[in-house]
Amino acid sequence: QVQLVESGGGLVQAGGSLRLSCAASGRTFSSYAMGWYRQAPGKEREFVAVISTSGSTTYYASSVKGRFTISRDNAKITVYLQMNSLKTEDTAVYYCAAAPTIVVLTTTPTSWGQGTQVTVSS
Repeated sequence: QVQLVESGGGLVQAGGSLRLSCAASGRTFSSYAMGWYRQAPGKEREFVAVISTSGSTTYYASSVKGRFTISRDNAKITVYLQMNSLKTEDTAVYYCAAAPTIVVLTTTPTSWGQGTQVTVSS
């Protein structure tokens, strides 16, 4: 498994931007598909975005498509989530996740970070 640590969360006004980072440990980072999930108060954790091992393939939840961009830097063993045009409904704890493939990542990720809070005010 890979160890994951998120950063970059915070408080932002609606319409603003934030960039989340997820630093991974281990030399096998490039062999993992990576993704972001989020959990709002009183709601279940939901899928946000995933990226393949090479970074050539990405998928997004319909609620964030066109506003969020997932990317990865295998040399820096880090995955990013650029969030633009933030809405109050984007308020949640955001979790980084990893799995051997995108298919597994979107069903049962094998590694999770501790989460970072994103709060969007109106």
